[in-house]
Amino acid sequence: MNHIGVPVSDLARSVRWYEDVLGIAPNGVTISATNPAIGAVVEVENASMRASFALAGDNVLLELIQYDSPQPRPFTGRNCDVGVMHLCFEVDDLDAAHRDLVERGVHVNADPVVLQDGDGVEAGALAGTKILYLRDPDGIQLELFELPS
Repeated sequence: MNHIGVPVSDLARSVRWYEDVLGIAPNGVTISATNPAIGAVVEVENASMRASFALAGDNVLLELIQYDSPQPRPFTGRNCDVGVMHLCFEVDDLDAAHRDLVERGVHVNADPVVLQDGDGVEAGALAGTKILYLRDPDGIQLELFELPS
């Protein structure tokens, strides 16, 4: 995989948030495009966009994209809606990450959950894994994931 593109409403705010909150620093690569061919490729008529890239992990880039035209709609998807995806970031200490997120005022959906068999869960090979869902400034769902030690 080369990159994951995430449309955002305010590029500068999102770049700061992903760096400050998740430690994903921009790599200096930015692009802008107001070009009919680019618009055709992304199937957005009269597209005008700006994007910033950041290395997320060892070899996957995160592309944060702000469309200046046409005016984007706010994100309203739920995790169960077809086509809605989420980014998952592996952390070493989910409990510490949770405390940090709460202290920063980040929207955390609920307290961390440990995947264990029982109570309607069949964890299988992921038994003992801790998960946490949160939202970025645009309400986009993200997940933090701690593998069992």
